Formats: sequence, C-alpha cells, structure tokens
Amino acid sequence: MRDFLLLRATLLLLLASAAWFLQPFGLERPLAAGVGVALCGLILFFEHRIREITLKRIMGAAAGSLLGIIGAFLISLVLEKALAGDRSALPFIELSILLWMTYCGLVVGAHKGDMLNLSALGGIFGGEISTKQQFKILDTSVIIDGRIADIVETGFLDGVLVIPQFVLRELQLVADSADSMKRNRGRRGLDILQKIQKNPDLQVRIVEDDFPQTREVDMKLIELAKLYNCSVVTNDFNLNKVATLHGVQVLNINELANALKPVVLPGEMMKVFIIKEGKESNQGVAYLDDGTMVVVDNAKKLISKTIEITVTSVLQTTAGKMIFGRFDDRIHVAEKPAERAASH
Repeated sequence: MRDFLLLRATLLLLLASAAWFLQPFGLERPLAAGVGVALCGLILFFEHRIREITLKRIMGAAAGSLLGIIGAFLISLVLEKALAGDRSALPFIELSILLWMTYCGLVVGAHKGDMLNLSALGGIFGGEISTKQQFKILDTSVIIDGRIADIVETGFLDGVLVIPQFVLRELQLVADSADSMKRNRGRRGLDILQKIQKNPDLQVRIVEDDFPQTREVDMKLIELAKLYNCSVVTNDFNLNKVATLHGVQVLNINELANALKPVVLPGEMMKVFIIKEGKESNQGVAYLDDGTMVVVDNAKKLISKTIEITVTSVLQTTAGKMIFGRFDDRIHVAEKPAERAASH
C-alpha cells in the first residue's frame, strides 16, 4: 500500500513540475501547476475505476478502441478524396469521426469483452476464467430469507458474492412499500446485506450491469449469470427451474437445507412432541427442530405430549421431507407395568 502511495505522490510531483516548467497553453506557472495537479487527479480517478474492471473488459476495450481508430483512419482517407475541393471543414470532420469511432469501439469492446476466452491465449490468463466461475449472484428472495448470512459465516460459500444493482433497487422498492409486511421483508433484506458486507473474510461486489430490454428480474439474473459464467444463489423454485433450462447453475438454499436434515429409515424409533391433530382420523402432527413435519397415526389424543413412535415411511417432496410414523399404544401399555416393577 505504501508503494502505491509513493508512486502516486511521484506522479503528482512529476505532472505538477512538468506543467510548471513547460507552461502549457501559455498559462502562468502557478496556474499551469494547478492544471498538472488536476490532470493527476483525473488519472488517479481513472486508475480507481479501472481496478474494478476485469481483464477481459480491459482487453476488449483496448481492441475495440484500436479497431475504431483504424476505421476512422480509413474513413478519413475516403473523405480527403471526396472533399478535395473544400478542405475547410475536413479537420473537424476527421477529428469528430476519430472520437466517434474510438468511443464506440471502446464501449462495445468493454461490453462484449467478457465473451473473450483468455485461456486460449496461454496459461498467463488462466486465472481469469476460474475467478469468474467463483462468482455467485444473490437474488432478492435468498437475501430476504436471511439464511445466506449464516451459511457464509460457516465458510461453505467461497469466491465472490455478487449483488446486482437491479436486485438492490427491487429490495429498496419492497422496503418502501405501503404494505407493512412487505416493508419489513425489504428492510430485513437490507439488514442481511449489511451483515454480509461486514464479514471480513468475504468478498461482496455490487455490479452495475443491467439488461434494459429484459423487464423481469429473474430473467435479468439469468442473463447476468450467463455474462459472468457463474451460478445463482436462490430459494425461488420457479427461478431454479427456469435457470436450469437456460443452462445456468443454481445453488438452492432450500435444497441445501433438505440435504442437511437428519436421515431416518422405516422401522426406526424416534421421540416427537405432538402439536395438533392431523387431517385424517386419529392422526397427530409433530415437527422436528428443522421444521420437518411428522404425521403420526394413533396420536390424536396425545396432543401436547412427547411420545415415542415407529417410523413407517419417509416422503420426499419439492417442498421438503415428510415423515410418517405410528404410535403403538400396546408397547407403551406393556412398558408401564415393567417400569413399575423395576421401581419397586
């Protein structure tokens, strides 16, 4: 860091000194030195902005600018012959075309630069591809959900978390909603983002890329994932399906939660707390700590009690896992006399 500060100070001193002695535009020396300082400020601002741009975009911008300059030169050759009679306006036209072609080449090259395959140019650029693939784009639903903050703290998500500007705008709209429930959800999402950004071991990047021709936020996320060749982190079932159809990798928080739920097999014994009646006759319903629903036969009269059941089957659905069990009162009736005999 000190080396960079020294380089910047040296640049400032050199530009100010050069302007002082050379006096550009016939300016007085103090004013000329001020112009040198201002020029140094512009260069440092450009340096700050260019550090956030990927190598692909820099190379694309350079190639686009070069093509624009070549195109402008060829056009100027044609104009010199076409306007041989009247050359008064030729310098201005040539300069305008040069600036126009260079600017267009710079913008188009930078925008399309992410399509370059730098790995084909040799191993020196190999890190660019791997870095891109480590990007993970967060969608609005997973931010509001909040579990992403706990997951990143465990260190299971590596790479860079990318938050698109259009997702931030959507969160802001939800946070400013007249509906109190939506407003609370939006504010929760903004709080989660602040919590994630405060994690010192995590890189969070806000990107300005947008797709004005695409109106739906979900499709914007898919297009952005294609552009950066990375995955989308979500808990939205529909986005998961659509992104998969488009060939975009999806990290679904709900699927992760389902995968981490305890595995139970038919015939195993487990203790549950019956909370309410089930839909079918003589059924009771319990929930495990992770939210898994347990439907228990012969447990309708055992509400607000902890009982031991035998697992009969496990059903995996898109919404999660359901466990079916049976309470055998004959076993418990036989156990109670044995417990009394043991106590005597």
